[in-house]
Amino acid sequence: MKRIASVIVALFACAAFAAPAFAADTLKKIKETGTITIGHRDASIPFSYLDDKQQPIGYSMDLCMKIVGALKTKLKMPKLKVVLNPVTSQTRIPLIANGSIDMECGSTTNSVERQKQVAFLNTTFITGTKLLVKKSSGVKSYKDLKDKAVVVTNGTTNERAIKELDAKENLGMKFIPSKDHAESFLSVDSGRAVAFPMDDILLAGLINNSKNPGEFEIVGAFLSHDPYAIMISKDDPAFKKFGDEVIGGLMKSGEINKIYSKWFENPIPPKGNNLKFPMSDGLKEAIAHPNDKGA
Repeated sequence: MKRIASVIVALFACAAFAAPAFAADTLKKIKETGTITIGHRDASIPFSYLDDKQQPIGYSMDLCMKIVGALKTKLKMPKLKVVLNPVTSQTRIPLIANGSIDMECGSTTNSVERQKQVAFLNTTFITGTKLLVKKSSGVKSYKDLKDKAVVVTNGTTNERAIKELDAKENLGMKFIPSKDHAESFLSVDSGRAVAFPMDDILLAGLINNSKNPGEFEIVGAFLSHDPYAIMISKDDPAFKKFGDEVIGGLMKSGEINKIYSKWFENPIPPKGNNLKFPMSDGLKEAIAHPNDKGA
């Protein structure tokens, strides 16, 4: 009985340690510190990436700055300080979860698995996993990757999708881990890997910004469904409500369509290339009926 009691006490202690001491209150934190910290990517074109002055720009950054502008009004803080914190696929979720950053403005998929650790605002983009290859590779679908080298960006839903497919189809792919999308692209460019599975829009951005865009192509059917959204702390209903209202307002007013066109249908920095990526029917539906279900 003593042993059972000891185990029960230990279990309760572990549960208490694992549970957060209190729910996040981002609005209060911002008000008290006079600062909001935004996590951004450095190579997720055109969502969040660095321009020629090493400043983060992009579609997601524009949306996040709309939230910042609304915060200045709501909190009556016109001089609210914005701290920009670079994140990677591996660090973005832990940095949100531990409160180091208040919003993550990049190209993050809202998935059921991730909702266990963080929360998401309304969907702002919809994409899916396809393959980036060199036109000379002869690869047209994942079935052509049997026993071939495939580079994956660590910590992405695309990595999970291609590895699950590899195991299911017994293709024997040789996976090369990479820290970010730019490094993954370089692996294909250099011939170290045959393919790079990633969201089609991010692949389009990488090709568009490369030295020799004509050498690459995006192939295959969608291997996953990936709705993007701005990521925030879990269990912070006040900040989520505020963020959803801002994004929802952009959708209702039609302003989000102008922001979309700026980054996907017009020349973008640093090269001034045009992705020519019209809005999908899925995103039009998400804008017409904002929701936070994501996956």
